[in-house]
Amino acid sequence: MIVIDGSAGEGGGQVLRTALGLSLVTGQPFHIKNIRGKRKKPGLMRQHLTAVKAAAEIGRAEAIGAAIASQDLLFRPQSVQPGAYHFAIGTAGSCTLVLQAVLPALLQATGPSELVLEGGTHNPMAPPFDFLDKTFLPLLRQMGTRIDVELVRPGFFPAGGGKIKVRVKPAATLAPLELIERGTVDIEAKAVCAELPGHIALRELAVCRRKLDIPAAKTKVEQLDCHGPGNVVEIFVHSAHLTETFIGFGQLNVSAEKVASRTVAQVRTYLESEVPVGHHLADQLLVPLALAGKGRFRTSKPSQHTLTNIEVIELFLDKKIEMERVGDKGWEVRIVG
Repeated sequence: MIVIDGSAGEGGGQVLRTALGLSLVTGQPFHIKNIRGKRKKPGLMRQHLTAVKAAAEIGRAEAIGAAIASQDLLFRPQSVQPGAYHFAIGTAGSCTLVLQAVLPALLQATGPSELVLEGGTHNPMAPPFDFLDKTFLPLLRQMGTRIDVELVRPGFFPAGGGKIKVRVKPAATLAPLELIERGTVDIEAKAVCAELPGHIALRELAVCRRKLDIPAAKTKVEQLDCHGPGNVVEIFVHSAHLTETFIGFGQLNVSAEKVASRTVAQVRTYLESEVPVGHHLADQLLVPLALAGKGRFRTSKPSQHTLTNIEVIELFLDKKIEMERVGDKGWEVRIVG
């Protein structure tokens, strides 16, 4: 039985999600205490509870302590069953974070699966749909899986009401990735407004064009009708082997120009680092590369989030994840057997 202190390190929901995913893959039960112990509201929120229930259903698992606000969970998986599943969070909690908890198992299942997930698709505290679609899943396809995602209905925070479909055809084995050089880049930008005036998007894109020298032909406005109002500005940095996605979320009493400028600042920091993998993507790559058994990538200084994720992975898998400083701003992360 693996015992985990959920308040250690980063102390958030990632500890739980990684543990759920790898428990399903390895068949190892775990007991997690102090769930989300470093959060203002510790314990299982609706999104985390949905992830536990989804993992339990897919893995035919016993989940003792699966309740709202619970800080203690005992999880005993049996066998992963591919198939068609539908999970609804019931709030604007992130669909992509629920997917994190079950995707590792579905990547190595005995057959294809289809998931329908309802909740938030564009949540400032989680990887939004566009990051999943443009950045993360294309890399999983490079590893040999066939995986497709569809945005059926967008759901912005705080209203939620979004819906995505994910189809997974697992690979017999996952191929390792090496993401070392970035090379030349090409930048595009898109601004999305849902039930909000279109001039917000136009102002955001004007900032992106001016500060990043993006041609007008590579910017786009998208107007949506959905469950509630929302706005995002998205900047896509295409390089030789991947696309990095940077997203700024509109906020009440924060100008469109400021939202765009903050997003541009993230892009500039990434460009100055001269590495291919941004710090959010670094978090996401750790589990699939560990399952592949080897691989390496270069990124910026690992965050506490990344370091904590590594600690959980090493509890479940007989792999060592090494990190080494490379140059002035880069770090190389390596998975070794």
